Amino acid sequence: MEVFGSYPLIITGCLIILLSFIFTKIANRTNVPAVLMLIGLGVIIQYGLKLMKIPEIDFFPILEVIGIIGLIMIVLEAALELELKRDKIKIILKSLLIASLGLVFSLMAAAAIIFYLIPNMDWFTAILYATPLSILSSAIIIPSVGNLTEEKKEFHIYESTFSDIIGIMLFYFVLNVIEFQNPNSLAESTVMHPMLSFGMSIGISVLVAFAASYLLLYVFQFINEGARLFLLISLLVLLYAVGKLLHLSPLIIILVFGIIVQNNELFYKGFLRKYFHKEKFEILKRELHVITMESAFVVRTFFFVIFGVSILVSSLFSLKVLGVSLLLLVSIYAIRWLFLRAFMGFDIFPQLWIAPRGLITVLLYYAIPQEYTNASFDSGILLFIIIATSLVMTWGLIRSNKSDEIPLIINPIIEEETIEDQMLNIAPEEEASDND
Repeated sequence: MEVFGSYPLIITGCLIILLSFIFTKIANRTNVPAVLMLIGLGVIIQYGLKLMKIPEIDFFPILEVIGIIGLIMIVLEAALELELKRDKIKIILKSLLIASLGLVFSLMAAAAIIFYLIPNMDWFTAILYATPLSILSSAIIIPSVGNLTEEKKEFHIYESTFSDIIGIMLFYFVLNVIEFQNPNSLAESTVMHPMLSFGMSIGISVLVAFAASYLLLYVFQFINEGARLFLLISLLVLLYAVGKLLHLSPLIIILVFGIIVQNNELFYKGFLRKYFHKEKFEILKRELHVITMESAFVVRTFFFVIFGVSILVSSLFSLKVLGVSLLLLVSIYAIRWLFLRAFMGFDIFPQLWIAPRGLITVLLYYAIPQEYTNASFDSGILLFIIIATSLVMTWGLIRSNKSDEIPLIINPIIEEETIEDQMLNIAPEEEASDND
């Protein structure tokens, strides 16, 4: 039998998608993130390949491509959920503030832990390693918070999306700072000052985002046949790739496009109104919702399975990994508690526990250039943080659901007792009136 023949690969791929669908159903009932089950499936496949004595395969090129496409689809999926209404301004600003401050302070705490506990680590490289570990994973959060109240669900969608975008921009900003200060790379003569580069990147990205979004949406209003949605997504992926090569912040393009589609009436006012066809926009919006959700599901599935296949599980059992990881976990939830408590008051559960790391953490970790890597940093720390934060989130969601179910058990009893009391009170009055 051909292990890597076409048909075995097709069968394997189909079975993985089927299992992912089952995992999603299990996750909806148990609050155990499907991501953990997908990584576990990948680990099982890894050991299965070893038992079959199949040589190790370099999955990183596949993982990187799938991860980038998955990131685009997940941000687009999240953007299509964001409604810019007057009554949403407060929660948008609050989630932006918590995401930004939480990211920066978590980054600094993680950088300090890495700097002091990992040998041969300079400060800027420690920040570079700490950035991926500080970014919330919208790939895990968005599918997991469907059972929360509408307000808490919206908060997590906004917060995780902002954390993704700001975190990625911050990572490449830190990378620019390191390159600028590195005398061996002649950065001072060839690289623009990081602050100027960062500002220009944001400004140009926003301008390109609005121009490209208006142009694409105007054209696609009049395309009614063919594979227009895949063509549209291909163009968005193209814009992202070109933007990345030009050192822009291309996730802003994806975010702006999704927000304009979802809030089209807000962005098509004045002279732009004549270019807006409401019926066609609504059809496009519905179709985009479906295709992004389906595509994100498939891409997310294969990303985390391949990640599970490629990780070194034995690194989890290192005492050094355990010590650093536990300190990082304490810093993550301590800082999260601080800002949630400051900006949201006492109602911070289960939000406190919903802080998983995932797809972007993996992508950015592997995006660290070879010349800035540190051999003393064990990738097991990355795996430990991803698994631990997902388990904590699972526990928090299960605990939240149990507390929400208590009133459902108590209320009928209370109501029944109240009715009986009322009957007892009314009964003597009725007897008295009968006697009269």
